[in-house]
Amino acid sequence: MFNKIISGKTPPKYLSSDNDPLFLFHRWKANLRIIEVTEIKSVPATPTSHPFIERTIGSVRRECLDQMLFINESDLKTKLNDFKTYFNNTRAHSSLEMKTPEAMADNASGKNVISIDNYRWKKHCGGLYKLPVAA
Repeated sequence: MFNKIISGKTPPKYLSSDNDPLFLFHRWKANLRIIEVTEIKSVPATPTSHPFIERTIGSVRRECLDQMLFINESDLKTKLNDFKTYFNNTRAHSSLEMKTPEAMADNASGKNVISIDNYRWKKHCGGLYKLPVAA
């Protein structure tokens, strides 16, 4: 999975991992050594050592997984991809001045503002969320 994520990209200089036995295997350590990545271990039994990851996991759990059923791995992947699209492209974030991450990344402040007189409701995440969009 790690190789799939970093393929075609410059590997990170550091990688934070927990104390799962998966990260103790010789092959894992050899791969990190080959691509010259320094592994930083989290502190055991301290979920606050990775606050950004913990926040992301909590948001996905509260806003998506706790309210949705899935049948199999394929169904879960589809629903998580839908939620990722909703979270990054549609959902306004208070920490981003009520903008979406995509809008912040695109520097969308120069785009035209649309009129809110004509709108319709667009469903996201299989109808879990409905937000107004320009008609």
